[in-house]
Amino acid sequence: MRDSLTNAAPIIPAGVRPLIVGPSSGASLTMEEARLYGQQQPWGFILFARHCDNPAQVKQLCHDLRQSVGRADAPILIDQEGGRVRRLTPPHWPDQPAMASFGVRYASGDIDGAIAAVKALASQQAAMLQELGISVNCAPLLDVPIDGADPIIGDRAFSQDPAVVTLLGTAYAESLLAGGITPIIKHLPGHGRANVDSHLDLPVIQASLAELDQTDFVPFKALSAHFGDKIWAMTAHVVLNAVDSALPATLSPTVVQQIVRGSLGFHGLLLSDDVQMGALKGDYGALSNQALQAGCDAVLLCNATVEQQRQTLAAVAI
Repeated sequence: MRDSLTNAAPIIPAGVRPLIVGPSSGASLTMEEARLYGQQQPWGFILFARHCDNPAQVKQLCHDLRQSVGRADAPILIDQEGGRVRRLTPPHWPDQPAMASFGVRYASGDIDGAIAAVKALASQQAAMLQELGISVNCAPLLDVPIDGADPIIGDRAFSQDPAVVTLLGTAYAESLLAGGITPIIKHLPGHGRANVDSHLDLPVIQASLAELDQTDFVPFKALSAHFGDKIWAMTAHVVLNAVDSALPATLSPTVVQQIVRGSLGFHGLLLSDDVQMGALKGDYGALSNQALQAGCDAVLLCNATVEQQRQTLAAVAI
């Protein structure tokens, strides 16, 4: 297993299931879940607003989660992008803006100021997360939105310009890494063109590979080349019609191998987006196994009940 301070390639240890789960409990871990995690050994955990009341409580929860699996280095993730997507909020944590604000600053001509502000935000986030015991941030978002797309991405994106997304995303990821936090770039191979919210339904991307290569793929290719396996990546639950019209990227061996590992050149740890999202249909255990067989290294199960967690963990082989 990687050490978040070394920025080495993450390796899921033997005897551990490649699942990252969101405890169904709130601010504290229940005895039932602690027993389940000790027996079934999920690789790590992801926190949401329901888990984050105050700093002392979050720190204790992170300790208890790691203690439940007997691994002090078990990864603990959070979505702390800023703006609409953040789990740590005032009054205990500072208000943090959406990524689009930095793109606006860049577009105004204050390029150096935009880069400096992105780095400052990421450094602030890294210090916050380190203090709490959280080791991975599900950011930066590198999707390139287009006019008319579903607003689920919207101001979460740095810009509609792939070059600006690349520059600001690189600055952001560098500062997270410098602060000892692993970044997750998302959502490969690109969610910016999605015509529906993948939390609710399955988007279909109709653009040609040539068009995607000039736009959506640019930031992912650049950061994959720049950072190598120091960063993680998260898949998109979207159908890339030009590559596999039948399966969403998360479940498609063709998309994962040909596009994510091939065209985008990403060779770090690949994490699926949440298999409970509306874009995917079916049993969570079966979906998890399908994502792993497609080439994902680990799977997110974010909002399952204890029984659903139990069933999914049991379905995924060690």
